[in-house]
Amino acid sequence: MKVLLMGTGGADGIPALYGSDRVSKVARANGGKDLRTRSAALIDATLKLDLGPDTLSQVHRFGIDARDWSAVFFTHSDEDHLCLSEIQYGMFPFVDDEKLDYTIYGNEIVCQLIRHRYPEWPIDLIELKSYVPVVHEEYHVTPIKATHKGDEECHNFIVEKDGRKLLYATDTGFYRDEVFDFLAGREIDALVVECSEGFQKTPYIGHMDIAQCVELVERLRANGALISDARVVTTHHAAGGDATHDELVAALKPHDIEAGFDGFSFDV
Repeated sequence: MKVLLMGTGGADGIPALYGSDRVSKVARANGGKDLRTRSAALIDATLKLDLGPDTLSQVHRFGIDARDWSAVFFTHSDEDHLCLSEIQYGMFPFVDDEKLDYTIYGNEIVCQLIRHRYPEWPIDLIELKSYVPVVHEEYHVTPIKATHKGDEECHNFIVEKDGRKLLYATDTGFYRDEVFDFLAGREIDALVVECSEGFQKTPYIGHMDIAQCVELVERLRANGALISDARVVTTHHAAGGDATHDELVAALKPHDIEAGFDGFSFDV
């Protein structure tokens, strides 16, 4: 599988839309890998993970053809991951197609929001349940529980194809024991994991700082969830975490974790 991180920023991006913080100032001055759009990924140009408000700019920047997507998997309903208005542009009258070309997969709340917004529109919509795998074309996708919101069953995804496995884990929070138990011994080949809060941990349990990110990764390595040489790449970085890209690289490298950035791609 070929993985492209289309966006690696938190809800307000970097530089944050109205941010006067140090990281936003650095990003405005230097650009490059410090510029982060809202988090999203693409697998093999066909499986889209989340559809946020920066989708159009990401598609333009990376030369992506959205008509190649066969499915969009939503992790949860937060607006930086689910931009409802973007879905309509795949159907008449914006294009000639009267039916959305791709299938949408999401949790109960995601499906409810889409049905409410588009009650009469022909959309293939499949509701996901934690730990219940679905098959889409040649991909097996298993949703697992993220510790992100108390009022919504948010998901991370194990994506399997041809014996290779990716765990896409954005907006994770620190996993509960049931998740570590479920993942134990699965020998996942690559992990994309959130590191939203950088050096500045907040009381909110729905995101991780660098220390928690490292702890989670080490626990997954120890229980056999990851193969010994699994590639680990971060995403979903917030300006409030007070970590520039270079600072993230320096902090994560001793733990064999790579700091992701918009446009980062790798093979699984």
